Amino acid sequence: MYSEHWAEWQQGAVPALTVTRCWLHMTCLGGDSQLLLGNTPLLNPHKVSPAVVKGEELYCVQRTSTGLQPAGGEQRDGAQRSCNCLLSYAGLGTIGEPPDTASSPVSDCTAWLMHSFCGQQMKRDSGYSTMAAHQEQEEKLWVAVKMSALVLGSALLIFTALMNSVPWCMQKIWDSSGYFWQTTWLKLYYLFDGREWSLFLFGAALVPSLAFWCFNGILMVADVTGKPTFITRYRIQLGKNDPVDIQKLRQAIYTALFNQFFVSFPMLVPMFYVMKWWGNTFSKELPTFQWFLVELSIFTLIEEILFYYSHRLAHVPLLYKHIHKKHHEWTAPIGVVSIYAHPLEHIFSNTLPVMTGPMLMGSHVVSITVWFSLALITTSISHCGYHLPFLPSPEFHDFHHLKFNQCYGVLGVLDYLHGTDDVFRQSKAYERHRVLLSLTPLSKSIPDIPKRAG
Repeated sequence: MYSEHWAEWQQGAVPALTVTRCWLHMTCLGGDSQLLLGNTPLLNPHKVSPAVVKGEELYCVQRTSTGLQPAGGEQRDGAQRSCNCLLSYAGLGTIGEPPDTASSPVSDCTAWLMHSFCGQQMKRDSGYSTMAAHQEQEEKLWVAVKMSALVLGSALLIFTALMNSVPWCMQKIWDSSGYFWQTTWLKLYYLFDGREWSLFLFGAALVPSLAFWCFNGILMVADVTGKPTFITRYRIQLGKNDPVDIQKLRQAIYTALFNQFFVSFPMLVPMFYVMKWWGNTFSKELPTFQWFLVELSIFTLIEEILFYYSHRLAHVPLLYKHIHKKHHEWTAPIGVVSIYAHPLEHIFSNTLPVMTGPMLMGSHVVSITVWFSLALITTSISHCGYHLPFLPSPEFHDFHHLKFNQCYGVLGVLDYLHGTDDVFRQSKAYERHRVLLSLTPLSKSIPDIPKRAG
């Protein structure tokens, strides 16, 4: 029976098994026995890589005067003990009796065993400490996929409903107000005599910058003076920046102004020509409210993807040391620190993720103005250090500044899928990560666990 299988194997007729990478520990095989993978003898121990084993059959053979022959008898029993050693080495226990040797050679038993436990992707190759951890990660990914499908499906349904309800109502309000916004835009258009560059500079640079500095001006008063208490009582990291270091604040303001005037504004020049190529950026007719909602959704998605991966890349040790470390000088950030960064980081992580959406969509300059203003205000909120009522929660990004290797994204979706928010989800900050709908600070209603003395 063995010779028949041996002949089949030599002719390539034995069914192939795919064995993933693992360590073969064969100290239980004694005498002249040896393991063959295809035509390749395996050393003891031997690391098997997918490139070597793909489509090969694992055989236990014995050296004889006429060459290598399938092993039997004691060698077959030795192969079983070897199988048990393999399982024991992998921390998976042992197996019972091998298949009936009258119908299945030891090689089949060994190959089946190798396929069964090597395919589990042990810690040495997968990075997971246990099989349970690997399965847990797979389940987590599947849950994330289902959650994403649910969210996207629900969002599509809600969006469809909104397309026929809220935007319709808003459009009616717009219409009934005598086309107020359309009229205002036309007045502005004619004020600039239709000069596209002036309109673009006004909408994409001046208005968003004013929004940024007006919002952060209020926050900086609270940072420096500790007043009004209506703001400072909502501080996230208690005892930090209370008050803020004036020298550090001055440096942050200088850097933010430099990035705006010498990095962001020059980047608007090529963007202008891209928008001009689209041909409808400076149209006299404004986009509908429904279409603006579509654009806003796409802008947000593009920003999440580009910011997450560029931000994670910035945490590579070499780039972090020379570029991103500047931004992380503030472990307890304030609003203006949102654009306190190395110029290269400001280009690739702060500006391009926000600019890319409008350039791909060929958006109207008014849509660009609103989007840029929203982007600057929301990133200021994420860095402000205060969890203020009725505003988006800054707990997520504040935790990133505190821990450095968590919470890289904006929305948190990619962090969940990549497992870069595990520590955050186990923290009190995660419990506080919601829109505050009362006037009681979350630091009081959900306080941190007191540190043990000593």
